[in-house]
Amino acid sequence: MVLQRRDPFRDLRRIENTMDRFWRGFGAYQAGGWAVPLDVVQDGDSIVIHGTLPGVKAEDISVTIDDGVLEIKAESKIDHEQQNGNYVIRERRAGKFHRVIRLPDSVDADKAETRYEDGVLTVRLPKVEARKAKVLEVKAGK
Repeated sequence: MVLQRRDPFRDLRRIENTMDRFWRGFGAYQAGGWAVPLDVVQDGDSIVIHGTLPGVKAEDISVTIDDGVLEIKAESKIDHEQQNGNYVIRERRAGKFHRVIRLPDSVDADKAETRYEDGVLTVRLPKVEARKAKVLEVKAGK
């Protein structure tokens, strides 16, 4: 006889995980195209945004900053032969990609730099000098 720990909520967690995977996949395509997956990192005195755009050419990417909002648009083109194929599985995303995020007030959009390499778009936004955190010296005594 094998002893097994009973978990009355195991089936509920499995259903919840399945639904989470379903909704994540469903929400990836929006009316304006596929959502660009992003990583946003604070790197010293800059905010760095990495966006994954596989199969997209640099000239097919548009990055704009307007009124504190960063907008990334891109499009990957597919050969007509591939579109008419009889797919068994098709998981690679193609078509239009779109993402909009609000930037913090502390970044200087005028000094933003972009780079696209190996399918990853990098946007580096330095912080405004006046908005950087000021470190105060703590003095002991009176």
